[in-house]
Amino acid sequence: MASLSNQFRPTNLRMRIRRTNPSISCSKQPPQNNIKVVINSATKNIGRAAIAAVTRARGTEISGAVDKLLIGEDAGKVSGMDEPLEVPILNDLTMVLGSISQSKATGEVVDFTEPSTVFDNVKQATAFGLRSMVHVPKLELEMVSAPSAFCEKASMGCLVALTLSVGSVLFQQAAISASFHYSNVEIVESRPTPSNLIYGLEKFL
Repeated sequence: MASLSNQFRPTNLRMRIRRTNPSISCSKQPPQNNIKVVINSATKNIGRAAIAAVTRARGTEISGAVDKLLIGEDAGKVSGMDEPLEVPILNDLTMVLGSISQSKATGEVVDFTEPSTVFDNVKQATAFGLRSMVHVPKLELEMVSAPSAFCEKASMGCLVALTLSVGSVLFQQAAISASFHYSNVEIVESRPTPSNLIYGLEKFL
């Protein structure tokens, strides 16, 4: 009887597994440049509030603070902020505008000065390529139209806000709508003091 013999030779099977780390390539987006904001009349209450608001806002930064008072003081400290902004208050608007213009950054001037200086300030800002936002109380209608016409010819933006109060703006729009139905429309603002402010409709047209 024939005997069959099978010889089994054990073999070592080695499996090589290569672990590859997946590579993800992302194109880095260029950082967005903040809008450089200059506050004119920075030591006024509204100027200090604007400095704090611009600093907290996304995409904007304080690059200049102009005033005749507290020259050399840090704009952040004057505005009551916890940390300094390292932006000194200067009394030379032209120098501040020139510095921002050389950086070729997008800039804007927020003007809280006086009616007599608004037009010159807007012309300077426009000459350096910066837009203007003006809020000056008791600004006459011709003082509103002059800088607006100048900026329009220069193809630059300019906003002249007679008031920054949302409630006042809504009342103005309501008065304008009512003027089509009534012969006389006015807004009366009552204050704690005995004097009341009466705004005629022509102030808002």
